[in-house]
Amino acid sequence: MTANLPFSQACENNKQPILSVLQKELKDSLHVLEIGSGTGQHSVYFAPRIAHLTWQTSDVVNNHASINAWHAAHPAANLYAPLAFNLAHDPVPVNKAVAAPYDAVFMANTLHIISWPLVEQLFNLVGGVLPAHGKLIVYGPFNENGHYTSGSNQQFDISLRQRDVNSGIRNFEDIIELAEQHRLILNERYAMPANNQILVFQKLLSD
Repeated sequence: MTANLPFSQACENNKQPILSVLQKELKDSLHVLEIGSGTGQHSVYFAPRIAHLTWQTSDVVNNHASINAWHAAHPAANLYAPLAFNLAHDPVPVNKAVAAPYDAVFMANTLHIISWPLVEQLFNLVGGVLPAHGKLIVYGPFNENGHYTSGSNQQFDISLRQRDVNSGIRNFEDIIELAEQHRLILNERYAMPANNQILVFQKLLSD
C-alpha cells in the first residue's frame, strides 16, 4: 500500500511512458544509477519491470527515509537502497550493489530544480564515470531556442524561479553543448506527455 508514503504526483504522471523508453534504451545495460531518486516512487516502478539490471538509487541524505520507505513497501530483488549524493560536494557514489561500474545513469525532473553550476557539475561527474557507450538518460521539460514550448511550461518555470531564482527550465541547446564538452553525444530524443522530453546521451570512445 502507498497511502501513508511520501507522494509526488509528478513522479506518477508519466511513469508508464518513461518506462517504455527505458525498457528500449536500457535493454543492453546492466547497472543503472538513478540520480535524484526523490520520493523513491520511480525506482520501485522501474526496477522490477527492467529486471535484468541493477537499479541503484541516490539522493541527498534528507530524502533517504522516503526512498527507503517506498523500497520497504515495494521491494524488488534488483533495487538497491539510496547512496548519499550531494552534487555540491560529493563524487559519484560507488556502486555497492555489484563490483562493476555503472553503464547507465537516469535522472528525472532534476535539471530544472538545481542551479546551473550544479547542472555543469552533474555532467562533469557523469561524463567522467560512464564508460564508452554508456548512456545518460534525462527526463524533464526543456526550452527550444530560448523559448517555452507551451504555456504550461512557462507557468511552471515562473513558479520554479519564484521558489528559487537559481532554478528554472533549461534550454535544450545549452544542455546539448554542455554534454558534448564531456563526450556525451545526443543519441535519441523522445517527445513525452505534458510537454516533457527524454534525452538519451551516449559516451564517446576516448581519443
